Amino acid sequence: MGCTSCATGANGQPKGCKNNGTCGTDGCNKLTVFDWLSNMSLPGNQEPFNAVEVRFKNGRKHFYQNPDKLSLSIGDTVATEASPGHDIGMVTLTGELVRVQMKKKKELIDVPALPKIYRKATQKDIDVWQECRDREADIQKRSREIAIRLGLQMKLSDIEFQGDGSKAIFYYTAEERVDFRQLIKEFARTFNTRIEMKQVGLRQEAARLGGIGSCGRELCCSTWLTDFRSVNTSAARYQQLSLNPQKLAGQCGKLKCCLNYELDTYLEALAEFPKSDVKLKTEKGNAYCQKIDIFKGLMWFVYEKDGMNWHTLKVEKVNEIIAINKKGKAVTSLEEYIEDVGVSSEKVFSDVVGQDSLTRFDRPKRSKNNRKKKSSGSQKNRNKKNTRGKGGKQKQGNTSNMGTQNKKRNPKRKPKNNA
Repeated sequence: MGCTSCATGANGQPKGCKNNGTCGTDGCNKLTVFDWLSNMSLPGNQEPFNAVEVRFKNGRKHFYQNPDKLSLSIGDTVATEASPGHDIGMVTLTGELVRVQMKKKKELIDVPALPKIYRKATQKDIDVWQECRDREADIQKRSREIAIRLGLQMKLSDIEFQGDGSKAIFYYTAEERVDFRQLIKEFARTFNTRIEMKQVGLRQEAARLGGIGSCGRELCCSTWLTDFRSVNTSAARYQQLSLNPQKLAGQCGKLKCCLNYELDTYLEALAEFPKSDVKLKTEKGNAYCQKIDIFKGLMWFVYEKDGMNWHTLKVEKVNEIIAINKKGKAVTSLEEYIEDVGVSSEKVFSDVVGQDSLTRFDRPKRSKNNRKKKSSGSQKNRNKKNTRGKGGKQKQGNTSNMGTQNKKRNPKRKPKNNA
């Protein structure tokens, strides 16, 4: 992720504002809302909406009132009301769009009831906040060791300190209910701060941690996806995907969210297809569906007594046969409705980058036995050359005698034609 001013440089660091995704324009954050009313003036006698949206670590957002009517803009660091003490966050939205966001999130638009913004963060506030953020990695490691020592079946995924360091929020995931009363006592004694435990789902944990998906891109939940809809195995069945948990599950261990992206298109295409368990009645016997192709609109049927021969039919023909069967009639045979599907002679692989062979890197492995044979053969040749050099003419005479012996053994052997 990165805005136009924060393009990625060396070692994955943004070369623009150097803030690792928290730039002043807030363009690196997936939860950013573009203020399209910023250049428009309000009608006469109307005061601006006195509420501000503030973002904290990991995309956590809350709405606050601005009682002192401070001049705030997107990207300002502010000190907000917290329980206890104060917290440090970044302003992400101001003006009338805050009212729109509150309606969208179904929150009561009651500005006096909202927590307050105390002030713009001073350098001292930012220094204390930064010190707390630097401690989070070490505390997370030690907290996991404590949880393992207590034998709790839970995973501590992240830690967030309040801006003034008076409280730490521990985010965890667990499959079953966890009794962490003893854990909180251990944490409070070890870290000397107020402890708050907050359970999150596996999808939310993956969104916080981020990563690379099987498609080679960053996880959708960590880049742009904000609402996590439920994904069922029926979505994979409609798209004719094999129910392989290793391929259908994402890094969170749940079914991939991208299974829902094209589901509506598949359902719209499958509306024209009859059910796969339908039987076609013919004079040769009943026929059953074995396979369908959603993209080409084809279905393959076989007879009960002849399961090896598949017959290809178009969806329109299948619906026509079903309509005839509903009238109590049976068609003569499926052969009358077969659709000839020709194989196109187009090249499957196109030479795009000047490399025709797709298996150019697949070289057969040389076995160790062949290497030993070659090494022993080369050693024998070297020994022969050495003996020839020492023997001289005597070796040549021996070879001529061997040639005459071979001629006597094979008298019918014809000499080679050197011409």
